[in-house]
Amino acid sequence: MKKLLYSLTTLLLLSSSLKADEGMWIPLLLKKYNYEQMKAKGLKLTPEQLYDVNNSSLKDAIVWFNGGCTGEIISDKGLVLTNHHCGYDAIASNSTKDNNILDNGFWAKNNGEEIPIPGMWVSIVQRIEDMTDRVTTELAGVSEKDRPAKLQEIFKKITDEVKKGNKLEAQMREMFKGNAYYLFVFQRYTDIRLVGTPPQSVGKFGGDADNWMWPRHTGDFSMFRIYANKSNEAAGYAPDNVPFVPKHSLPVNIKGVKEGDYAMIYGFPGRTNRYEFSQGIDLAIEKVNPTIVNLRDIRLKAWKEVMDKNVSDRLKLSADYAQIANYWKYFIGQTEQMKRLKVYDYKVESEAKFKAFAQGKPQYQNVLQNVENAYVAYRPYALQRTYLSEGILGVSMNGFASSMIPYANNIKDNKDTAAASRALKMAQANADEFYNAFFPSADQKILAQILEMYYMNIPADQHPAYMAIILKSKGKTNSEKFRSFAAIVYAKSFFASKEKFDAFMAAPSYKKLMADPCFAMVSAFYNNYINNYKVKVDEFNAAIGPEARAYIKGLMEMNPNKVFYPDANSSLRLTYGSVQAYEPKDAVKFDYMTTLDGVMEKYNPNDFEFNVPTKLIDLYKAKDFGNYKRADGKLPVAFITNNDITGGNSGSPVIDGDGQLIGLAFDGNWEAMSGDIVFDEKYKRTINVDIRYVLFLIDKLGGAPHIVAEMKLVQ
Repeated sequence: MKKLLYSLTTLLLLSSSLKADEGMWIPLLLKKYNYEQMKAKGLKLTPEQLYDVNNSSLKDAIVWFNGGCTGEIISDKGLVLTNHHCGYDAIASNSTKDNNILDNGFWAKNNGEEIPIPGMWVSIVQRIEDMTDRVTTELAGVSEKDRPAKLQEIFKKITDEVKKGNKLEAQMREMFKGNAYYLFVFQRYTDIRLVGTPPQSVGKFGGDADNWMWPRHTGDFSMFRIYANKSNEAAGYAPDNVPFVPKHSLPVNIKGVKEGDYAMIYGFPGRTNRYEFSQGIDLAIEKVNPTIVNLRDIRLKAWKEVMDKNVSDRLKLSADYAQIANYWKYFIGQTEQMKRLKVYDYKVESEAKFKAFAQGKPQYQNVLQNVENAYVAYRPYALQRTYLSEGILGVSMNGFASSMIPYANNIKDNKDTAAASRALKMAQANADEFYNAFFPSADQKILAQILEMYYMNIPADQHPAYMAIILKSKGKTNSEKFRSFAAIVYAKSFFASKEKFDAFMAAPSYKKLMADPCFAMVSAFYNNYINNYKVKVDEFNAAIGPEARAYIKGLMEMNPNKVFYPDANSSLRLTYGSVQAYEPKDAVKFDYMTTLDGVMEKYNPNDFEFNVPTKLIDLYKAKDFGNYKRADGKLPVAFITNNDITGGNSGSPVIDGDGQLIGLAFDGNWEAMSGDIVFDEKYKRTINVDIRYVLFLIDKLGGAPHIVAEMKLVQ
C-alpha cells in the first residue's frame, strides 16, 4: 500500500470522524476543515461571514473581555453584552451602602450616566496566522533545556514585528503541546463604561447552590460600552470620547429556539487539558483537587461570617468571594465526575493502545515510560506549589506582603535598586484596593487554619525551618500554637493596618521588612518553595514537555483519519452543535429550556440566593412579558446546548445558523464537570441565558427600553 505523507496541519484536521459537537476550533481553519459539517448541521452563513481578515465578519463582534471572559457587540454604538459574573467586580466596586447598584441594579438613561471602569479593557482579534513553520524552523537544533527560553525569544521577535509602528497587540499561542504555533493580533480598547446590570438577585439567582447545575434560572448578564476617540480609534478614557462604531454587531433573534436548532459559540475558552496523561488524572483526583477545595473552604467560611454581618462588608468581599467560590465548587464537581465517568480508566486504556502502536518506533516507544518516571519523581512534592499559591499566599495579608519580596531580594546588597523601587511603587499602588477589602480578624483565623493544614499534610522534611519558630508559640496543642502565632502576626505586623503600612512606606528599609513577623513567615515559606521545590516542578515540566509533544504527534500518526483539535488556551475559538436536552441518570430527563415559572418555584424571600425583586414578581403575576414570551405565553429564561466550552467562554454569544444572537453562555453542567479533561458527548452541556429573558429584564424590569432600541431585533 502506498504510504501517504501529510503536512502537520492536514494531519491535525483531516477528516470528520469525530462528532462535530466536540472541539474548540481555530476560526482561521473553519473554511477548510469544518464548514461542510457546520452547514450540514444548519449553518446558513458563508465561511467568510464567520471569519475574514479584510471584510466584516462575526469575529469582529466578539471581544475578549478583561482577559477572563468573552463579550459580544450588539449595537452599532459599541454596546457589549457579557455575563453578570464577568462584570461583577466592576459592579460591586461601584456599589456603596447608599448607592447599591449590585443589589438594586443599574441602567444608564443616557451616555452621560454610564460609569467609567478604570482598568477594564476589551480586545478584538484582527487576524490569526499559522506560524508553525517559522517557529519550528527557528527551533531546529535547540536542546530541550534551552527550548523554553528560545521559544520566548521567537515569540517576542514575531510579536514585536506586528506591533512596530502601530497600536496593535499580538500574542503567540502554542497548540498541541508544541506541535503547532499561531499568532493572534488584537486591537485593545480601554475606555469601557458600565451601561447596565440587573440586581444580583436576578444576575446571580441561585447563587452557589445552583452554580454548575441544570435546570438553571439565572439572568446572568451585564452590559458595557466601548468608547473610542472621535476618529473611532482606541484611546484611553477621556470625557469627550464617543461610542465605538464596530465593524460588525450581532443582530438579536427574539423568535426563540427549539430542540435541535443549530447553535455555535464564539469566544475565548480558557484552559483544557484533553491530552493529559493517566498519572495526571490520578494526581488530581487523589491529591491536588481535594487540597484546593479544602484550602478554599477555609477562606470561604471565614469570609461568609464577615459578609453576613452587614451590607458594606458584604459588598467589599463579594467579588473575591464569588471568584473563589466558583472554582471551589468546580474542583469538587470535576473530581466527582472524573470518578463517576471513570476518566482515569479511559486514559489508561487509551495509553495502552498507544503503547502497542509505539512498539518498534524509536521516537515513541519510550514516551509512556518516561512519563511514568517523571510522575514518580514529582508526586512526593506535587502539593508544595498548591499549598504555596492556594494556602500560604491565599491568606490576604500574606498575598499582599509577598508583593514586597522583589524589594527584599533586590535591595539586599544593592543588587538592583531600580527593581526594588518598582516593587515598592507596585505595593503602594495596590494598597488602597487591598485595605478596602481587608478584614484582619477573618484573615487571622484563616492563617491559623491554613498553617495547621500545611503542618498536617506536607511531610515534615519538606517544612521550612521557620515552622519550628511557629511551633514555639504558646499552647498545649498544635492548634492552639497556630492560633497564638497568628494572633502575634496580626498584632505586630505593619501589614495589618493601612496606617502602619504607610508609616513603613514613608521610610522603607530592608531591616524593618525582615523583622516584620508576617513578611518573615511569608518569605520563609516562599523561599522554601523556590530554593527546594521549584526545581522539582521545573524538572517535571522539562521531562513531561517533550513526551507530551511526542505523544500527541504519535496519536495523530496512529489515527490518520481522526480529526484533532488543540486544547483551549484563551485564544479565539468557535464551537458548534445544537440545542439539546439530556438524561443525567435513570428515570430523569432534563428539558432543554427553563422559564420564569421555575424562578417563582425556587423563590424564597428568606434565602438570599433565591430571593427576587418585588417588581419581577408583579410582572410575573400580570404576565407582562412584552414581545419576549413564547407562543404558550411563558417567558423563557435559559436553555442548554451540547457545545464544547470551558471557563473563559463566560459571556460568549450563542449564535444561530443565520448569525443572530439567541443567548449567551454562562455555565456548564454538573454531570460533565470533567469536561476540561475528557469531552463526554452524552452529558456535556452548555447553560445559556435566553436572549429573550435578557431583553425582558432590560425593558420591563429595568425600565430601559432605550437600550433595547439600540439593537437590531429580528422578529
